[in-house]
Amino acid sequence: MCGIVGYIGDKKACPILINGLLRLEYRGYDSSGIATIEGNLLSCLKDKGRVKNLYDLKGIDDLVGTVGIAHTRWATHGKPSKENSHPHLDNSNHFAVVHNGIIENYHELREFLQKEGVSFLSQTDTEVIPNLIHYYYQKDNHTDELKFLRAVNRACQDLKGSFAIEVICQDYPDSMIVVRKDSPLVIGHGNGENYISSDIPAILSFTKDFYLLNDYEFAVLTRDCVDFYDIHLNKIKKDIKNIEWDAASAEKDGFEDFMLKEIFEQPKSVRETIGSRLTKEDCNFDDLSFSKDYLNSIRHIYIVACGTAMHAGLATKPIFEKFCHIPVTVDIASEFRYRNPIIDEHTLCLYISQSGETADTIAALKLAKSKGARTLAISNVIGSSITREADYSIYTHAGPEIAVASTKAYTSQVVLLSILAIYFAEVLGKQNEELNCLKNDILELAEKVEKTLKNISDIKAFAKKVYKETDMFFLGRGSDYTVALEGSLKLKEISYIHSEAYASGELKHGPIALIENDVTVISILTDPKLVEKSISNIQEVITRGAKTLVITNQALDDKKFDSMITIPNTNPLISPILSVIPLQLLAYYISKEKGLDVDKPRNLAKSVTVE
Repeated sequence: MCGIVGYIGDKKACPILINGLLRLEYRGYDSSGIATIEGNLLSCLKDKGRVKNLYDLKGIDDLVGTVGIAHTRWATHGKPSKENSHPHLDNSNHFAVVHNGIIENYHELREFLQKEGVSFLSQTDTEVIPNLIHYYYQKDNHTDELKFLRAVNRACQDLKGSFAIEVICQDYPDSMIVVRKDSPLVIGHGNGENYISSDIPAILSFTKDFYLLNDYEFAVLTRDCVDFYDIHLNKIKKDIKNIEWDAASAEKDGFEDFMLKEIFEQPKSVRETIGSRLTKEDCNFDDLSFSKDYLNSIRHIYIVACGTAMHAGLATKPIFEKFCHIPVTVDIASEFRYRNPIIDEHTLCLYISQSGETADTIAALKLAKSKGARTLAISNVIGSSITREADYSIYTHAGPEIAVASTKAYTSQVVLLSILAIYFAEVLGKQNEELNCLKNDILELAEKVEKTLKNISDIKAFAKKVYKETDMFFLGRGSDYTVALEGSLKLKEISYIHSEAYASGELKHGPIALIENDVTVISILTDPKLVEKSISNIQEVITRGAKTLVITNQALDDKKFDSMITIPNTNPLISPILSVIPLQLLAYYISKEKGLDVDKPRNLAKSVTVE
């Protein structure tokens, strides 16, 4: 879950590398470092702490090399420290490496290398890589231009686990080698220069032309070209993909934090995700080519994801079941892949990942494919790993999401999955007036999101009242329960306040024992069929002294509750797109009241690319 960046060109690498790291800090921020080629020698500067600390390192202003690699770390093996930060060098200082991923067999490799006389300076799994490369480099008696590549290739064949690696060598001062397996890596192509990054947004201001690597594809970069090789070192061709994201979308654009900017971008992301998929006359997924016979053959749909993306699956499960009449199971990817799920050719599996690089979700997808199921990926990143593994792919149009806590990606996922369910129903011939009404309601969503975002003063006021609390509870029924789960997660992620979400009907089955005087309970009420029962549950916590905040689109007596936020009315099936927004804002303003770093919460990273 670390971030890596690289540059080879005719400009000073150091400022470009640090700029890239600052944009990648949402992937990890325990420590950081850079390595450049200065003449024919490697220079490596690193330290624990945030990327901005690099500006204060002695010697950083003296770096003039035009080839370099850099890393911002989310610690796995070894605590955050200068010694454990990347880049790592081999004992002879011939090779410098940055790495994102986990080397599962590093203990065995470390023991092997120690027997060969190698000494280690860190506790990381990464340090075996440059030393293993050097081991094979020494064993190679040839002196041709591919010697560097052969050493990297042989070392990578010994590695078990996941990795995206950048390597520079003092003997090859005008080149760099990168390779990936199960960890994200993109190459940005420029004019007389090339860039490498874990994520597209980090280098989007430099280029919109990208090469996307598959597993065990090696790229040898010089200033003017990129040569690609497979694991057998046969040369292969790769096409450039143009990424249409606006570079400005990866900037704060006047907002104090990326999270706030991304919350307020939701009208646009909802509107663009609806895009060409849905009009009043048509629901278009021609790129999927799912026939009526195929959908009739499906006995079960799995929606598999992690965290917020999993909540998007929960929010849309009722739409698939109501209109398609196909049973749907929403599962956590890390559980799905280890419980031997019942899957066959009559199963359709949907996989949701904002980044398209979530390790558990990709592994769960591979499992389903091995059992004969068709797989469909829902991602925000064109060409991401999950979209290349899946049989089919569809995309949200949220644009780059930089804040660790997901907001606009979630609402875009719920929108896209809702439209997908409508498409399935129409292909199955189940079109009716209720389905047409849902389509019209979706088409009105962007405008209603805008209205919801205008109502923030009461949310700010409530945040000021409760930000010092240590426990909160979220309640909801039906689709409101899925929003409670997401609201609770947002609060935990960025404010570090313990919170729990419960289905309102479960309150008397245990959780009510936790309700006492002045505990805050947040309830979501948007389904008119369930309002009376939900109000009864709220009354039960009020009786026990709880402070209450109600998010609703119903005409309720606000005097019954401590605070009430009213949102626009819409179809209960898609109300999660609106009702989650006040909860996103509440988590944001509570975190700001506490003086926390909203965009980079402790211990978290944006893309979980390791198990």
